Amino acid sequence: MMEHTLLLVDDEPFSLELMSELLESDGYKTVQADSGEEAWARLEAEHERFCAVLLDKMMPGLNGMELLARIKESPDMESLPVIIQSAFGSPGSIQQGMSAGAFFFLSKPFSRDMLLAVVKAAVSHWDRQLYFREMGLHQEGTMMMLQEAEFTLRTLQEAHAVTALLARACPVPERVASGLYELIANAVEHGNLGFGFQDKQRLLAEESWDSALQTRLSDPAYAQRQVSVRFRRSAEDITFTVSDQGRGFDWQAILNAGPTALLRPHGRGILLAKLSSFDQLEYCGDGSQVIARLRL
Repeated sequence: MMEHTLLLVDDEPFSLELMSELLESDGYKTVQADSGEEAWARLEAEHERFCAVLLDKMMPGLNGMELLARIKESPDMESLPVIIQSAFGSPGSIQQGMSAGAFFFLSKPFSRDMLLAVVKAAVSHWDRQLYFREMGLHQEGTMMMLQEAEFTLRTLQEAHAVTALLARACPVPERVASGLYELIANAVEHGNLGFGFQDKQRLLAEESWDSALQTRLSDPAYAQRQVSVRFRRSAEDITFTVSDQGRGFDWQAILNAGPTALLRPHGRGILLAKLSSFDQLEYCGDGSQVIARLRL
């Protein structure tokens, strides 16, 4: 099993010790830094050691937002998930953090379950980024010549493979990969397999999500459903069209939600795809088809 090490940054020793204890009890390794300056020095020296950073927004000296900006400006660290913690969770603060590249905005006080759920999501995101990077190395260069393609798939494993391939057809693969995977995974899980967002949260909490996915993939009522992923390059843009065979969903409620919707540990993928990965995101009809555009 892959080892996951987290960098914890806070100027309050009690908060550092509490977070470290909670996270290490769940199997993570932690490294502590009591200032933004110390955290930056560690990242510059050994950034590849960490799979996520949890930092306090308000710190003397180099504060959380300034440290986040340095991380996102570094080509070697820009894809590292950063979780911002703050006692001030106003919509404006959340929007500021997410626009600056934060993976999640965690409002204090938070529960153990909330902390672990957010960290698990960040670590899973990091693992996917590593997979996409490794899978795409062999296609880099060649995929930039791709003009049109269509794939059909059923499973999340196939979604990983298609995402890794198609992201390499884009100028900034890391930017596109996370958002494209979220759109395809949404089509598989909530479209073809019919799981509601609340269903997924409950099954994740019960640690039975993976088995539930496999059971439904084997169910004759769902087994023949496929997701179509179409790629098209023009002189002006790259377009991805993802279509599923499900019953659709209330996509307006998600795309029109305010910044506080980003506080949910699950169901944030579509919003993040819209904010971070694509220049335009448009759902059609009942939501069983989405078109994502990237300007060239």
